[in-house]
Amino acid sequence: MVLRRRADTETEPARWRPIAARLVTVMAALLVLTALVAPDSITDLVPAAFLRLPVEALVGVAVLLVLPARARRAVALVGGAVLGLLTVLKILDIGFSAVLARPFDPVLDWALLDDGLGFLGSSTGPAGEVAAVAAAIGVTIAVLVLVTLAVARLARVTVRHPRPATRAVAVLTPVWMACAVLGAQVVPGVPVASAAAAIAAEQRAVQVPTSLLDQQEFTAALTADPFRDVPADQLLTALRGKDVVLAFVESYGRSAIERPELAGPVTAALDAGSAQLASAGFAARSGFLTSPVAGGSSWLAHATMLSGMRIANQARHDALMASDRLTLVSAFAEADWRTAAVMPGTTGEWPEARFYGHQRVYDFPALGYRGPDLGWASVPDQYTMSAFERAEHGQPERPPVFAEIALASSHAPWPLIPPVIGWDQVGDGSIFQTLATGEPRDAVWAKGTEAVRSAYSRSIAYSLGTLTSWVQNSGDDDLVLIVLGDHQAAPMIIGPDAGYDVPISIITRDRGVLDRVDGWGWDDGLRPNPQAPVWPMEDFRDRFLTTFGPGPTPESH
Repeated sequence: MVLRRRADTETEPARWRPIAARLVTVMAALLVLTALVAPDSITDLVPAAFLRLPVEALVGVAVLLVLPARARRAVALVGGAVLGLLTVLKILDIGFSAVLARPFDPVLDWALLDDGLGFLGSSTGPAGEVAAVAAAIGVTIAVLVLVTLAVARLARVTVRHPRPATRAVAVLTPVWMACAVLGAQVVPGVPVASAAAAIAAEQRAVQVPTSLLDQQEFTAALTADPFRDVPADQLLTALRGKDVVLAFVESYGRSAIERPELAGPVTAALDAGSAQLASAGFAARSGFLTSPVAGGSSWLAHATMLSGMRIANQARHDALMASDRLTLVSAFAEADWRTAAVMPGTTGEWPEARFYGHQRVYDFPALGYRGPDLGWASVPDQYTMSAFERAEHGQPERPPVFAEIALASSHAPWPLIPPVIGWDQVGDGSIFQTLATGEPRDAVWAKGTEAVRSAYSRSIAYSLGTLTSWVQNSGDDDLVLIVLGDHQAAPMIIGPDAGYDVPISIITRDRGVLDRVDGWGWDDGLRPNPQAPVWPMEDFRDRFLTTFGPGPTPESH
């Protein structure tokens, strides 16, 4: 009796071993299926999108069945590693599509990962940044290892059971072909007959040389500047004596004024601003520009606007910085304007200032802000404009100024959206201590989509209201204010397929300036209608220089 009980105890693990092995095999199959058929866009990431038949699995089984025994393990490991790498890239694609409205470029986008971590650190603190880095490394290693091991396990199972594997391929191949011919879909745009992994591998293989060639062509195009040889005394002659302010409103995109769930506070601010400007003798003309980016990478939009070249990635930006191309800033500097950059989100060195032609940079330390520390977007826009007024625009006995101002209050996660207060109350910014909510700086993300969209819309309205109030309070007959968005907000905020358009307005009292831009076809007021002209952002520099000067000479082309 004792011996029998001991024998039963010893065989207990053996009974569970086949069940555990089958469970591991099922989990491996699910992991490989997910890696093969998962969509690469967050908008398609729904459960039904996984109801697909991957041709790569059918081909893989067929190849394993005909390969010599000694080659099977190596082929399975290599195939698993490749699928693991494609899965990591797919995860990056999903993240980029949710934030930047485009897939990840494995050649040009690595620098953006560091910038994203920097923003995360400013929003959640150093601990959040360290946790994010650790999680990213852990997920990458886990995906590579687990997918490779899963493919290797399925390969062993296939080889051990060749007849069932052969029958499965024989049955499912015609099914796949029928679904492909009929265009069968469970989720619109996601075919049941999947070749997603093979297509992704082909696209990645093509993308690398394409990106490298694009970079070479862009570097060569930098030297073809139609304004390179225009004499300084012929630049911007129609704006002599004017103060020109170029103000970027963070994430101010077309969706903010056209999507019903977002537009209420923004259009109200625009319409009220148009009326207030008119009562102060100012007029505005508005249209749209197409930004090279969406969801982030504001500095690429700034570079595009100022250089007249489409700067859609960091490699292009770096090449531009190494060139001697004329920018809007350097054009004003050559024509004897004082040039300044007001950058409340810049906390360290900004070597780009020398390339652009800025003579003075007011970064976060130089602004002297004494309000609450709320991360990257700490400085309210009204304080930024007040500091600019004190340091530059309001100074007596000065030359005309050209200023590039990067407003930050509408940058996620919108930790402080104050009311526009009296300009004599702004002071050193300490008043904003009393207006802070005291919540964690990223608290809005936990409140749901509706709260996020509300915060975004209200922040845009605040930025626009601040600019309108500043013009009323400090504007004069010599002011020309150009207000534009840098890019659309992230798709996770405004929804998918929103495009890349941003509003732009020019505001002034000078009738002569407005007469010159009449040929642009822009709409009256601060709110462009849906049919307003749309220009590529990179076209603005040349149009602006041509409109307010004699334009490039034939020899310059």
